[in-house]
Amino acid sequence: MRVQPVTENVLVDRIVDLALTRGSGGDGSGDGGRGGAVRLMIDGHPATRPDRLADALVEPLRTAGRPVARIRVADFLRPRSLRLEQGPQDPDSLLDAWIDAEALNREVLTAVGPGGTGRYLPTLRDPVTDRSTRAPYADAPPGLVVVLDGSLTLGAWLDLDLTVHLALRPDTLRRRTPPEDAWTLPAYERYAAEVDPETVADLVVRADDPRHPALVVS
Repeated sequence: MRVQPVTENVLVDRIVDLALTRGSGGDGSGDGGRGGAVRLMIDGHPATRPDRLADALVEPLRTAGRPVARIRVADFLRPRSLRLEQGPQDPDSLLDAWIDAEALNREVLTAVGPGGTGRYLPTLRDPVTDRSTRAPYADAPPGLVVVLDGSLTLGAWLDLDLTVHLALRPDTLRRRTPPEDAWTLPAYERYAAEVDPETVADLVVRADDPRHPALVVS
């Protein structure tokens, strides 16, 4: 393994190129070019701003001729009564019980995949108010790229075709976690040990210095 420093523009171009060659089977066969959806996850600790990178992919993908559905995992959390059942600062619940993976698959990822309904729900539940967003369903056009962002997502059994993990060293993770969020650190330690996102992700980006990302390449 080696680390290749890149600019943010180069990183965006690399991810877009990967998305354009992926199909719903996730095998790199190029099914996306025949009209299948590509389901892309940008995963990382909030300090790495996975949302910012996901946002940056939208226009280049559209410029390449692909329709985009920009989805946030935060809009598919389980109801507060369930995800906070063990208390508001339980790290095991954060890892195991916050994401409503069943709903995210049913309403978005499986729905736009092979044999799905061809319709998806842009949002499910407001993470602040805990209320249904009452968003209408949208039709999935041919060649749709679903661009998601979230944290602790790669072990959640989501139907994905392409995954990007924004990696932090343990000391950087601790340093960039605000004191009020220190309770989350055991969840990220378990995530690293049990899921090992740097091994399972299709593309790993070192994000210790937010100004200078670097690709991990074999």
